[in-house]
Amino acid sequence: MNVYVELFLSFAKIGILTFGGGLAMLPMLKYELVYKREWVTEDEILNYYAVGQCTPGVIAVNVATFIGHKKAGIVGGIIGTLGMITPSVILITILATILTNIMDQPIVASALVGIRGVVCALLINTVYILAKASIEDIWCGIIFVIVILAGFFLQLPSVAIVIISGILGVLIQKFLKKGEINR
Repeated sequence: MNVYVELFLSFAKIGILTFGGGLAMLPMLKYELVYKREWVTEDEILNYYAVGQCTPGVIAVNVATFIGHKKAGIVGGIIGTLGMITPSVILITILATILTNIMDQPIVASALVGIRGVVCALLINTVYILAKASIEDIWCGIIFVIVILAGFFLQLPSVAIVIISGILGVLIQKFLKKGEINR
């Protein structure tokens, strides 16, 4: 199969079968791209996710762009992106047309409550997967706890938290892990 067709179909499949946004897509991305297609490693997908979180735009689209580019250059990045967004554009257009007419119906409101619950569960599962794969040592764990607390109590912008965490990571690698201070 043509690499561009394969990229488009793989990301379209992920885009249509996964609900809840970029973070909820991580298990599906890992299955499809790491285990089934073997286009990236588990570490690479986590790195792409981290970069995708730090760059403007939707995480899943950013990841599709990065992986498409890795697989087939600039055109591959564009095709991966189109594959990821096409199902959503079609579905959202159809739903917007329908929902404007039925949003006041009690059954629709009840269904949305249930869907929100599922999305929360998927996000918690994704956080668990990311934490398990990313917290490699006590220092990563400390940064994780600091970021959780900062997010709850300090109302810092996400970009500030990401930059501060990156600086802490560099400092830990430079000073603490080089033997200047014992772990």
